[in-house]
Amino acid sequence: MNDETNDIHQNADAYAEQLAVQLRKGFLAYCVLRVCAKEPKYTSDIIRQLQAAELVVVEGTIYPLLSRLQKDGLLTHEWQESEQGPPRKYYRTTEYGVEVAEQVNTKIAALQSTLKKL
Repeated sequence: MNDETNDIHQNADAYAEQLAVQLRKGFLAYCVLRVCAKEPKYTSDIIRQLQAAELVVVEGTIYPLLSRLQKDGLLTHEWQESEQGPPRKYYRTTEYGVEVAEQVNTKIAALQSTLKKL
């Protein structure tokens, strides 16, 4: 590869990574709503379930997201006693959060349909 082709490839890779980061942020919020919809979940259980689904997530990312989703009324929390120490905060998707997740699911399906047409 010549220098110009190499520069184009590197710039394209960097731009594609920026787009992917933006997509992952919204997708992660949607996934957290789905994970917490069935039953209340402890933060480490949320992380484990997302990682088991091959989604890259770390504690430094999940805590601010949980806080934002709770502030926006999409999640609520409850304290549950723990055998291993102090009570733990468990998160659950609110009725509003379930509705938002359902609408996002519809929008994802529409996007997939669009992609298939391209």
